[in-house]
This record gives sequence, C-alpha cells and structure tokens, in this order.
Amino acid sequence: MNKYTIAIVILIFIAKINGQTTTTIIPDPDSRVITTATPFLLIAPDARSAGQGDIGVATSADANSQQWNPAKYAFSEAKSGIAVNYTPFLSQLVDDVFLGNITYFNRINNRSAFAASFRFFGLGDIEIRQDATSDALIESPNQLTIDASYTLRLANQFSLAVGLRYLRSDLRIQAVDANSSASGTVAVDIAGYYQTETIAYKNFDGRWRGGFAIQNIGPGISFDDTDTDSFIPTTLRLGGGFDFILDPVNKIAVTAEVTKLLVPTPPVTGREFEFDDANGNGVFDEEDEDLIGFPNNPVNTGIIIDGRSQDVNFLSGIFQSFGDAPGGLSEELTEFTWALGAEYTYRDAFALRAGYFNEDEDKGARKFFALGAGFKYTAINIDLSYLFSASQVQSPLENTLRFSLTFNFGAKTYEEY
Repeated sequence: MNKYTIAIVILIFIAKINGQTTTTIIPDPDSRVITTATPFLLIAPDARSAGQGDIGVATSADANSQQWNPAKYAFSEAKSGIAVNYTPFLSQLVDDVFLGNITYFNRINNRSAFAASFRFFGLGDIEIRQDATSDALIESPNQLTIDASYTLRLANQFSLAVGLRYLRSDLRIQAVDANSSASGTVAVDIAGYYQTETIAYKNFDGRWRGGFAIQNIGPGISFDDTDTDSFIPTTLRLGGGFDFILDPVNKIAVTAEVTKLLVPTPPVTGREFEFDDANGNGVFDEEDEDLIGFPNNPVNTGIIIDGRSQDVNFLSGIFQSFGDAPGGLSEELTEFTWALGAEYTYRDAFALRAGYFNEDEDKGARKFFALGAGFKYTAINIDLSYLFSASQVQSPLENTLRFSLTFNFGAKTYEEY
C-alpha cells in the first residue's frame, strides 16, 4: 500500500467518526518536467557544439567558448576572434523564429583573456487586429542576453573564469496590456578548465581535457504583476574528454558531458475537496448531493503531498535542487542529462562531428543524434550541424541546419601543444 492510499484511508476513517461532512485530497497528475524562464539559454548557439550533441564545457577552446566554458580561452591558440551563429527555431512551422549570437574574445597574454557576447532569441512577428477591417498591430516578442567574462590561468594546465550576464525578457504584448513592460535580471557564471600537455603513448599521442561550469546564478524573472519570480535556468555542467593525436595531421577528440538544472523540482500536489457525505462512507458518490467544491470548484489547490515547495530564493533553490525530487535519489539521477560527442579533424582544416544527447522520459524526453562538419580557410572557420530526433516528443530543432562563422585574428599566436 503506497503513501497516497494510506493518506486517503486515514481521511475516510476520520470522516466516519466525525460526521457527515468530509474532506479528501486527490493528487493532481504529476508534472516532473522542470520549467524555467528564458529556456533559450539551454539551446546550443553554435554549430560545432550542436554537431557533437550539445556539448562544450570540456571540448577544446574555440571562439564560442563564452557560451559553454570561458575558462577555455586561456588555452586558445588564436590571439582573438569573432564568432557569428544562427539557429532557425521551429523551422518546420515558421520562418521568423531564430536564435542568433555574436561573440568576441581576446587572449590578453599567456595567462589571461576576456570575452563578450550578445545572444538574441526572436519569436517572430505577431499581428493583432481589433476587427477584420482594422490595421494590424505588429508585436515582436523577444529575449536577449549581454555578457562578459574574464579568464585567468592559474597553472600551466588549469584556468578559471567568471562571467557576468544581463538577461532581458520582452514577451508581454503591449497591444493587449498597455502597462506591460520587459523584465530583466542579472546572473553570474563560474567555470574551470583543465588540459594536459601532449602525452606520448605507444601508438599515438594524447591529451586529456576536463571542465566544469555553473551558469546563470542569479534571481528569477517576473512575468506578471505578482511578487512571484520564475527561476532562470541555473545549470551545472561537468565534462571530460581525450584527444587521440594519431599523427601530425589526423586527430580524433571524444568528449562526454553531464548537465543538471539547479532549479527546484516541482512537488507532487493535490486538490482538497469538501462535500456532504450522505452515507458516511468517506467517498464522493451519487448519494452525496450537497457539494462544497467538488468536482469543479476545489476549496484549495496546490497542496503539497510529496516534495518541497518551489517558493524559495535562487540560492536556496540551487541547494534544494540536489535533494527535493519526490521520487528520492532515483528521481534526482533522472534530472541529469548526458551527451557523447566525437570530432575528427584533418590538418586543422576539415572536421567531421557526431554526437548523441539523452534526457529522461519524465524530465522532457529530449533525445537526439547530431551530425556536423567544419571547414577552415586561412583565418575563417565555417561550421554546420544537423539534428535528428530520437524521441517520440518532436524536437523544435529537428531537421534544422545551423550555421556558425568564425574569424580568428593572429591564428597560432600561442602554441599550446
């Protein structure tokens, strides 16, 4: 007998003792998916990472490291660079929803670097008409971030970075609510990266990589006039990888990554009903005619049956997220996503990539394979990626071709290997 059945039996027993009016709690359907404000921050913005299954915290340094792990910039061979990325969103349905990103980095010296980026998620144009003959009002809801980071190399093989981010969400429609306005907040990133020197093995050379990042540490965003804020996607990323350097022109890099949202898990809730129990059996049936809140007008909603309240600040939410799943440790483990990626490069001029991303069925069911390719001509890199969904839940990025363009200045200024 599970705990929900025991609770209902106890309530029925009390109702029989105390009279004809009884109260019972009926669990609502479970919702195990963790939702956040500004979820576009979880979309891989660049084609190189997307082509390896949305990984990037422990891959080798590139111009787009700002979005995954800015600590990697301390290991960049290029002095500086600019990256421009474009990702169509819901491309099977519309043609004006997209994610765009531009990043600039500069390796100041052997030990430090800084970077800045701008990310924009446009939800297209929405036409609003009062009637069939009135002119259309055009609204363009969007969300964006502006961020900067500083990286310091603490040892030959290890670096740390901190980042500051401003998030703005403008989803309210002013034509519907004249008092509507955009909401904003600030967040901090903390990241680290480890990379060994080249190690000589029997048949090849190799290099180990490792990285971590805690992203979007900050207060939530309010989307209405209440005091309730929605959590932003504070995220923990951990990853590791190895480079198989087969010869001076051929290299294969493999990387694994796990990710967890540091946001409280929705608790199991129920609705409380009070009704006249005509026959005293403690259960609503045909004989119970005098209803108080049953079945369509519950006296109270959102009563927590199992789990913990999400009404906490963002710092408490980070710590709570490691132990608040109603299903205990087994459910906590399902909140980790994992991904595997591989990249083959030839003469640092051509690359082929593949990856797989997995999320539990009860936590969003994102599962997909990815393929990608990269081409380099002098200081210009062009990267492409394509996603194939492996889940019954269709991905909004399914069958989407993503593009990245990178300009590196002072290529091979720093010899790291």
